[in-house]
Amino acid sequence: MLEQLKKYWAKVGEHPFLKHLFIIVCVLLVLGVATHLLLLLGTRHSAHRTVPDLTGIPLEEALGEARRQGLEIIVNDSLYVPAYDGGVVLDQLPEKGVGVKPGRKVYVTINSYRQKMVTVPYVAGRSLRQAKNMLEVAGLGIEQIVYRPDLATNYVLEEYADGKRVSEKSRVQLEAGSGVTLYVGESGSVSTLVPKTVGLHLQQAKSRLWELGLNIGKISFDEGINLLNQREARVYLQTPSAGSRARLGAKVDLKLTLDAAKVTAQSAAADKEMIKAAEELRRLDAETADSLARVRLDSLANRPVEAEPVIDDGLFPDEETAEDEFFQ
Repeated sequence: MLEQLKKYWAKVGEHPFLKHLFIIVCVLLVLGVATHLLLLLGTRHSAHRTVPDLTGIPLEEALGEARRQGLEIIVNDSLYVPAYDGGVVLDQLPEKGVGVKPGRKVYVTINSYRQKMVTVPYVAGRSLRQAKNMLEVAGLGIEQIVYRPDLATNYVLEEYADGKRVSEKSRVQLEAGSGVTLYVGESGSVSTLVPKTVGLHLQQAKSRLWELGLNIGKISFDEGINLLNQREARVYLQTPSAGSRARLGAKVDLKLTLDAAKVTAQSAAADKEMIKAAEELRRLDAETADSLARVRLDSLANRPVEAEPVIDDGLFPDEETAEDEFFQ
């Protein structure tokens, strides 16, 4: 066998081109095999770890469990959920049971020890829209909008936080995410069009309703929604429906889901309802305008005609007076 290889190599050596080509091919094969072995070693291709369940345990325990599995914990978010103790892991990514390579990072969300406190801004004397924006920037919301008779509509008259009136000099603090009560002016009986909230996340829907002087009614969630994934849910039903009229301060009920197909279907239905409501509103406006025009015409037609007064300017005396003056 060895002698045959020597003979083949001798024949190849007689042709320099074939000899160099053979050497290049051999070098490429050696480099390819070496690279493959290095990649297997560097990526630990044959080594796997199963991600443990870290939720519901304190962060210190989660760190220890991750080290035993050759994994690394990264805290990327925190929430405040009163039902859990501070520092407890609420969520993790990758989820438990997933096979990963050693050294993989596991991102966790932990429970805050207490909710962040923020100062309530003074918003009395401002428009409802301005007040809403200021509260949202501060990390707060609106608990309730209460309308009172006033010369101007949708201007904040008074502001209350945790039952206490907020003044320009007060420094009231609330937990982030809390709401304040706003007493707002209303000139007469005013109504507004209910906006479309289908397809919006809960905070977006609240903001749109508050801006138009509407309160948040009952909020309900589909099965499977919890405090951790609640921020991903979107509105798919609202009552009253979009495009209908409601009194200022009325409540709008919202239903939320994680089902994207359900949101898409209900959003299309809401658009149809808005178009139908707009057509009905135009029809009513046209009927109202027509009725007012008829009332004006009827009032003009039934008005009594007054006789024009006769003015005697002496230029055209009657016949008897003229004859008397002639025979005299």
